[in-house]
Amino acid sequence: MFSPQVISSFEQQETPFYYYDLGLLQQTLNACKQAADRFGFKVHYALKANFNEPILEAIANAGFGADCVSGNEVAKALGVGFSAKDVVFAGVGKSDREISSALKQDIFCFNVESVEELGIINDLAQKQNKIARIAIRINPNVDAKTHQYITTGLEENKFGINTWELNDCIQVLKSSENIQLIGIHFHVGSQVKDLDVFKSLCLRVNEFNNWFAARGFNLQVLNVGGGLGVDYYQPDQHAIVDFESYFQVFDQFLEKKRGQEVHFELGRSLVASCGSLISRVLYIKKGLKKNFMILDAGMTELMRPALYQAYHRIENLTSNSSIVKYDVVGPICESTDSFGKEVELPESNRGDLIAIRTAGAYGEVMASRYNLREPVRAVYKND
Repeated sequence: MFSPQVISSFEQQETPFYYYDLGLLQQTLNACKQAADRFGFKVHYALKANFNEPILEAIANAGFGADCVSGNEVAKALGVGFSAKDVVFAGVGKSDREISSALKQDIFCFNVESVEELGIINDLAQKQNKIARIAIRINPNVDAKTHQYITTGLEENKFGINTWELNDCIQVLKSSENIQLIGIHFHVGSQVKDLDVFKSLCLRVNEFNNWFAARGFNLQVLNVGGGLGVDYYQPDQHAIVDFESYFQVFDQFLEKKRGQEVHFELGRSLVASCGSLISRVLYIKKGLKKNFMILDAGMTELMRPALYQAYHRIENLTSNSSIVKYDVVGPICESTDSFGKEVELPESNRGDLIAIRTAGAYGEVMASRYNLREPVRAVYKND
């Protein structure tokens, strides 16, 4: 991925920084859009994965919608060029202020995650003399077969409305004049690699689609969320995920009714591969049983390994020496500030450039100022 010219340019930069290959991003967006268009699907980009402005602008220009989970994300999406008619607002804890602001912007839809939220949106819409379009997020109780911290579709998760609450939803909908049910929404989790999970989701969506139809609701949208995983182990061999096979599952197993649209909310699969965290070796500590490589980047720049033991491929860009095993750690005063243990790397020295790959999703967005760290910078490659 990194040409000698790119590595040479890194040498002139102060580390750490995020490096984004906007050319690869565009190739990924093109592949996803072409596959989605072939099946007649609509994709909303999940801003929570990465809200870096040049990346958002590229995604908006490519014709995607926006999936937002906060009022500030809604404002950001609109500010960088997403159309309000393509913005959906999800999230289990929307505040009154956030809902009211989104109503003023006439966004496409609110994905509602509790019975109580239905009434709140209705009341706030009534104050503005508006009709709020809503989709009910249903907990499908489908196991995403991924890490427990990024599973969202089981009954023990906080997300979505459980099946036994749907009759209560119907009662609220029938008595509310300022909300309009246009769809149902699902999301089973993140970093899902087993496509059979999405087949199972389709079968559950079909059940709920029929359930609402039997009660007189002609739904416009089936929003099946996202969660498509990427290859963190071989980032160059599989830089662009197989969108075609992913969408084909839904085309084959989802039973759409006449006029229904299928919407997706993809984040990681669009932006993860285009980003890397570039760091330098500060110190090498050699021990009897462990060798520590201490970087100038830490959990404040990339939280995923500390938060849920996520794997990222680590590469030394400036050494071709014999292989040594290192525990690759950061400078933060926490024992969890580690990027990997017993990582096989060329023998490394102070000043070597290190790339932590596939960091374009849930990397920069989760950076913090803990230990009063400097804000992490971004560098871009445009061709």
